[in-house]
Amino acid sequence: MLVARKTVAVDGLTTSYLEAGDPAAPAVVLLHGGEFGAGAEIGWERNIAVLAQRYRVLAPDLLGFGESAKVIDFNDGRGMRIRHVARFCAEVGVEAADFVGNSMGAIMLLVDATSDAPLLPLRRLVAICGGGEIQQNQHMAALYDYDATEPAMRRIVQALFHDPAYPADDHYVRRRYESSTAPGAWEAVAAARFRRPGAEAPPPASSSRAYERISVPTLVIEGAADKLLPPGWSKQIADQIPAGRAVVVDAAGHCPQIEQAEQVNALLLDFCAPAVSEARRRRGEAGPPI
Repeated sequence: MLVARKTVAVDGLTTSYLEAGDPAAPAVVLLHGGEFGAGAEIGWERNIAVLAQRYRVLAPDLLGFGESAKVIDFNDGRGMRIRHVARFCAEVGVEAADFVGNSMGAIMLLVDATSDAPLLPLRRLVAICGGGEIQQNQHMAALYDYDATEPAMRRIVQALFHDPAYPADDHYVRRRYESSTAPGAWEAVAAARFRRPGAEAPPPASSSRAYERISVPTLVIEGAADKLLPPGWSKQIADQIPAGRAVVVDAAGHCPQIEQAEQVNALLLDFCAPAVSEARRRRGEAGPPI
């Protein structure tokens, strides 16, 4: 399956994204995490080709990450990125989509969907390891206290994964390190760790969001061995969503879509299947069951 790297200007900002699949198929939008070195390719390279067999898959590099514009915002970085993704969808012709987010990407989806005026064209929502209360431990410190060195990146990789093979893989660590040290990348991601003096206080803790406002089917995926989030957080959130469901993926840390890609791909294909069935009905096609 061919995965193409494309670029579009969104409100004058260079936005790089990966696209695969039939342009006429239902859209699935993938939003990667917010750790230093993150990006669409690193976050979704084990998922895009599988999903593209049925869907039009779009995976943008969020502002500040990958090959997208390196924008620094000390006031509302999360809101800035949500607005940018909404405008990105409009630019690439996506009127409705199943959205899948990991970590920061998942939090973006949950924040938007529980807001007074959601911006994203959600058809279904999948939140992977984003939404629980981050633990105050050495793994959280590794994500926040990054000094742009390879040893520090190895600590980030160790925090993200259950399998020790990931931090032991020099090539994998270096890929993330090189992404994190591209011009402007460290500054853009580090800005989210600070708040301008006098700025409005951050939003309430994730456990107190108005999850009952989420009106679309929602799947919350937890890594059973996540070092950053407490056990059981996914069910606590899913139980507050009218059409919510929680799944725990064994032998996975904060990035199950990488560490247990086969299992997560199966979950996504099953959860998003109604979009394909609905598209076939609109076209008057019977087709085999999904």
